[in-house]
Amino acid sequence: MNKVNVSISEDQRDCYQEIANIAMGQAAALLAKLLDVKVILPIPVVNLIEVNELRMALSGIEASDKVSGVCQGFIGNRISGEALLIFNDASLGDISQLLKYPDELDTSVELELLMDVANILIGACLRGIGSQLDVTFSQGHPVVLGQHVNLPELISTNHYRWSKTLAIEINYKIEGYNINCDLLLLFAEDAINVLNNKVNYLLED
Repeated sequence: MNKVNVSISEDQRDCYQEIANIAMGQAAALLAKLLDVKVILPIPVVNLIEVNELRMALSGIEASDKVSGVCQGFIGNRISGEALLIFNDASLGDISQLLKYPDELDTSVELELLMDVANILIGACLRGIGSQLDVTFSQGHPVVLGQHVNLPELISTNHYRWSKTLAIEINYKIEGYNINCDLLLLFAEDAINVLNNKVNYLLED
């Protein structure tokens, strides 16, 4: 694969942050309506990073925490990437309560729960970003990265073909509940210049 020279300016980073802020707000509104809760949203974090720095990008989760995670690939208009949704294991009980799952969570029920929340948050965020950039994303099937493991075990950087990624981190918390999950949108290295061109068009308006 040819080496792609990529970078983002401060203006572009600010624009990506604003785009992500709008998209995460739409996803949070959907989640709040579904669960009848108040979702606490921080400012999304946007960085162009080396793939081997991925664990450091997840500021909302400690490396020592036990976590469970789902990943889902996406592609549209020459823009591809992967979404990772990672839950602190302490969150699962409260999430299951809000979604009215059985009190006793076995592995298969937890898996269903993870998939349900992943479909809501990832789908809504990608639609929100796509609508602002005039891109329609197709999503692959969600895949479980791991259940009840440490963060370093969950995230393997070996399966990425890219060395750099545009990473957007969104940390969701729910008021009054012990729920903490990180959504990390990773855009492929060869998609970043395409994204930059779209963002430049927005910056010119």
